Amino acid sequence: MKISFIKYEKEEDFKIPQLLGMNVEEIKEPEQIDEKIEELKEQRYTTIVIPNELASFSEDIINKYKYDNSLNIIIIPSINK
Repeated sequence: MKISFIKYEKEEDFKIPQLLGMNVEEIKEPEQIDEKIEELKEQRYTTIVIPNELASFSEDIINKYKYDNSLNIIIIPSINK
């Protein structure tokens, strides 16, 4: 199982995903979220963890990946205080 965490570059560093062995991908703009998800899917990541704030910029999470059995998207509370 390959797991990746997507982070917005302006968010503070969040070490827990790295400590748990996750790949951490950083995007420059929140609107790039769908492109990054597709890129990670092509790299055969099976689980992608996304903060709630970033997930709100994605149209594909519900429309495209809802019934995709090869990809699990986990939305967590945003990490900014």
